[in-house]
Amino acid sequence: MQGQKERDQCYKPILEELNSLFPSRCNKRPPTCLVPGAVLGIWPWRFHVWVCFVSQGNEFSYYMMICSSFILNQTQNAGEWTIYPWIHSNCNSLSDSDQLRPVSFPDIHPASAGIPEGFSMCGGDFVEVYSDPSQVGVWDAVVTCFFIDTAHNIVEYIEIISRILKDGGVWINLGPLLYHFADMYGQEDEMSIELSLEDVRCVAFNYGFEVEKEKTIETTYATNPRSMMQLQSLPSAHAGVVFANIFDFDFSQNRYFAAFWTMRKKSAAAEKLST
Repeated sequence: MQGQKERDQCYKPILEELNSLFPSRCNKRPPTCLVPGAVLGIWPWRFHVWVCFVSQGNEFSYYMMICSSFILNQTQNAGEWTIYPWIHSNCNSLSDSDQLRPVSFPDIHPASAGIPEGFSMCGGDFVEVYSDPSQVGVWDAVVTCFFIDTAHNIVEYIEIISRILKDGGVWINLGPLLYHFADMYGQEDEMSIELSLEDVRCVAFNYGFEVEKEKTIETTYATNPRSMMQLQSLPSAHAGVVFANIFDFDFSQNRYFAAFWTMRKKSAAAEKLST
């Protein structure tokens, strides 16, 4: 199935970590998992169906939400629909047939497993939605995949993730630090705070997190596997933005050495002891 290698690179480590951290999750009270930046919502759905989490995806782009609703609710078969994602990519093609080759979706039929109770999609800006007091201490796990660098202010993202996690809850992250708004200085309301990975760790520590696991994973994201150019990262756009703006960017230039970590939110009692 097309895209399987990339899905395994990005999501298999997350699934394995969730399996390891929550071994007794299929009980009367499944743990809760939030996936901000859920794009089409397939992975929050898989977290619910495959690993028995009460799962919610959050997505800001209404283009993505429309596609998500269509795939989750309207498709009848796996591979039912066909798109031509590289038809406007004129650079680095080995042949005309590469540029014109089709991709079928979805890779699995969501309705075959149903849209079960305990799975939901929430549209809206992450900061606005999850700053609400009703979200404090709600989630056992927050999973961010190619998401935290979408922030105007990454410190605000980390603060909210800490606030909405329960004491002892886990934050699993995979992705680069390709800050979306880094090239938009001077534009109204386009502030950008760009921290190094080292500083991101320090901020997380100050919001009550401790690192349990950390490594680097080489991965692609929305790549064109047949492109002649494979080794650079996109200069100013996130892969999710690339998908939404298919006519504006080349899919080929997106290989990352992504940061993968599991951080745990210390309990209030542990925080007092550590200070």
